[in-house]
Amino acid sequence: MSGRRLTTVLVANRGEIARRVFRTCRDLGLGTVAVFSDADADAPFVAEADAAVRLPGSTPHDTYLRADLVIAAARRAGADAVHPGYGFLSENAVFARAVIDAGLTWIGPPAAAVERMGSKIEAKKLVAAAGVPVLTELDPATVTAADLPVLVKASAGGGGRGMRVVTELAVLAAEVEAAQAEAASAFGDPTVFCEPYLATGRHIEVQVMADTHGTVWAVGERECSIQRRHQKVVEEAPSPLVERVEGMREALFTAARAAASAIDYVGAGTVEFLADDDGRFFFLETNTRLQVEHPVTECTTGLDLVALQLAVADGERLPAAPPPTRGHAIEVRLYAEDPAAGWQPQSGTVSRFDVPGVTAEFDLTGAPAGLRVDSGVVAGSSVSVHYDPMLAKVISWAPQRRQAATALATALARSRIHGLVTNRDLLVHVLRHDAFLAGDTDTAFLDRHDLATLAAPLAGEDEVALSALAAALAVDAGDRSATTVLPQLPSSWRNVVSQPRSVAFEGHDVRFRHTRDGLRVDGRDDIELVRAHPDLVVLDVAGVRRRFQVVVGEDGVHVDSPLGPVRFTRVPRFRDPSTQAAAGSLLAPMPGSVVRIAVAVGDAVGAGDPILWLEAMKMQHRIAAPAAGVVTELPVTVGQQIDVGAVLAVVTEPD
Repeated sequence: MSGRRLTTVLVANRGEIARRVFRTCRDLGLGTVAVFSDADADAPFVAEADAAVRLPGSTPHDTYLRADLVIAAARRAGADAVHPGYGFLSENAVFARAVIDAGLTWIGPPAAAVERMGSKIEAKKLVAAAGVPVLTELDPATVTAADLPVLVKASAGGGGRGMRVVTELAVLAAEVEAAQAEAASAFGDPTVFCEPYLATGRHIEVQVMADTHGTVWAVGERECSIQRRHQKVVEEAPSPLVERVEGMREALFTAARAAASAIDYVGAGTVEFLADDDGRFFFLETNTRLQVEHPVTECTTGLDLVALQLAVADGERLPAAPPPTRGHAIEVRLYAEDPAAGWQPQSGTVSRFDVPGVTAEFDLTGAPAGLRVDSGVVAGSSVSVHYDPMLAKVISWAPQRRQAATALATALARSRIHGLVTNRDLLVHVLRHDAFLAGDTDTAFLDRHDLATLAAPLAGEDEVALSALAAALAVDAGDRSATTVLPQLPSSWRNVVSQPRSVAFEGHDVRFRHTRDGLRVDGRDDIELVRAHPDLVVLDVAGVRRRFQVVVGEDGVHVDSPLGPVRFTRVPRFRDPSTQAAAGSLLAPMPGSVVRIAVAVGDAVGAGDPILWLEAMKMQHRIAAPAAGVVTELPVTVGQQIDVGAVLAVVTEPD
């Protein structure tokens, strides 16, 4: 960049986006500064920065949402610019002004533009005046039954926080209250509003980039229709809908440029729309920051959007027009969560994180095709309860859409991700689904195609049984290597025929013996053992040779193969009675804080009735009664911090 004034950039964020910005800064020869909470002290982004400043505490309110501490850190470390990333303070006009007032360069749009778009309520009025189509904004206090269904939305922030779908007027007040609490926790602003809820629609957004000299780009559109809890999980560029509807791209780009020009926008931003299958669209919001899904635009244009942000902040001019798009890119968000259990977020240690075939990390510009990973974790990283559970974004780019989907699904299926439950299997099923491959996606995709089916394990019943055998043989091989008496013999080998060896996992009791004639497996006569080591088992199954990679760890036995990944939990020979919970106990599925309690001891409840709400990873999670009964114990209070597995309540069923 010519005439550079920037020398050192502090990223006022964490995880994957901090690493992403650092990558471009290193390429441009800029110094980097990280800020980190106590929970993030050992995170990869901290180690990769040239300098790092501790923000005491672990919660967002004590750390990444403290503008004063972030600015003080920039001064102390000698940074002359601040990049906000996304989330936290990235769309906070007060923070933007404070950065500028401190004599630092703000790598983002003008504070006035952030302020105008920071309130979704005011943003709708402003863009409507510029001729952009919008949905009607409703005051929660005046919503009637005729307005239902409605979507309660946080006026500040995004990412699905502070959003609730309401179909019954009787629950509107409670849902508004819950949305306000969630918005206040995530963004520091409890303001919410309502708008008509469209159960199905296409979520289309346009990447914009503007400089201080009057040039406004509509760089390209993305489709982000597949969502859970109003948060995107699959994003792609270009949009299959826009590709199909003639004239839609030009109309979208015109509307996006009008929305940006209406607020004198500068820098990178995204104008989001809700569209129907006929190509009609309505303004949702403008995100005055870089988006999580920006890599698909980078892959299809060859642009480095972070580099452009830095150039614009340094006063440089954009070319007259952006480059044309090429090929197709698809991004999935890999979360530490269990889709089959109500999307429960997970916390703990990532013991292994290996995605095969990765072409580049945080970059894929200039390649003809490939696989990109933008990750906030590495093997050994800890996933905290205080922040969003996204582990990584995996992006595939290919000349054709189906090629990109196929390559991405295969890479995910063969990834070795150990230590935490993730949404990986769901993502693979979505990418391989006929409706997705046909471009038939909308915001109700996961419900319309049966979440239980999409969230099912990749390995079927027969595949799991083979993986259990491989796990048992690896355990057996490990026991053999640990012995000092005839270690060359399998631990279950007997000179005289005796009982078979039994290795018990939860749900699987594998029984086998090693004989002079080879492996004998109870119930199977079509399996031959080719090789068995503590970390690799090769079996011949009905004439087909299959390899199983095995890791025996503290969190279980992980088996990875082309048949699908499986994790087994070994059954101990003796169980500790003190670890057994009483019948009817509701155990905390995750660590968190109790924010609301709906019942008292002695109350009668029905199956599915709410007992309490836990706040974890910036979201509120409803804990419901598993069956009808009476609340006989309630050992928690509002505000109490809870560990995973703690007893929240006991519901005693009638005799």
